[in-house]
Amino acid sequence: MRYGFHHGKDLCEISRRENIPVSEIMLRNEMEKSERSREEILREMHSNLVVMRESIKKGLDENETPHGLFTGGDAVKLMSFAKQSSMGTDMAEVVASAMAVVEFNAAMGKIVAAPTAGASGILPAVLIVCGEKKGFDDEKICRGLFTAGAIGCIIAKNACIAGASGGCQAETGSAAAMAAGALAELCGADVSVVLDAAAMALKNIMGLVCDPVGGLVECPCIKRNAIGAANAILSCDLALAGIKSLIPFDEVVEAMQRVGCQMHSDLKETARGGLAATPTAQKLSERLM
Repeated sequence: MRYGFHHGKDLCEISRRENIPVSEIMLRNEMEKSERSREEILREMHSNLVVMRESIKKGLDENETPHGLFTGGDAVKLMSFAKQSSMGTDMAEVVASAMAVVEFNAAMGKIVAAPTAGASGILPAVLIVCGEKKGFDDEKICRGLFTAGAIGCIIAKNACIAGASGGCQAETGSAAAMAAGALAELCGADVSVVLDAAAMALKNIMGLVCDPVGGLVECPCIKRNAIGAANAILSCDLALAGIKSLIPFDEVVEAMQRVGCQMHSDLKETARGGLAATPTAQKLSERLM
């Protein structure tokens, strides 16, 4: 396949050869694989964007979960506090939006798993909220989603994106890498800078375990989406400032895979270790039975 890729180095090679950005590589790759038209694929991506935007909006309402572990409203609290926030109003609003999506997911709302339900708030918050503040239209934001998709595909092919396989580094780490690289391209970065942004986001939470309290995608998942969104924006800014990732993206992905394999099974979505094993978590779990 002319636009097939398995590693970041492949994206660099295709980008140089064709003089096109990562988003266009991903779009053409999808056209080759699916044998669908550009228009069909763009329409489908726009429909994903619509769901993402709606999940932020609905997530900023009070959302109570069916089992009662989480009662919702944390995203609303942070959004209300945004103007007083030490991290600045814009960043607070992005972070609150990331939390809102996962709260909405916990309340059985419709979201886009990007790359998973547990990490579904990071990419929409960064691209939609941050993008709108920068004046990006829907067409441009959709381009960012293609870039994110390319990064996610490489991670999935060479490591993993599921907490059960690689811990939370594989979920919120992958989502942050996807968002960081996508935002970098939308801000005018070339493929090398895009990959630096993604690499730094992934490095920043290397080794993060998946330890859901009661086995639910709520605690600590919601707040980890908050830090994942902040991580993505920081990593993007580092790369745009000309700061390089000392370890190349492909090697970072390989390292993440090795770390995930070395993780004890109690730390990979089994709810037997980490925060899930604390006395408070155990009491909460008993309440859910």
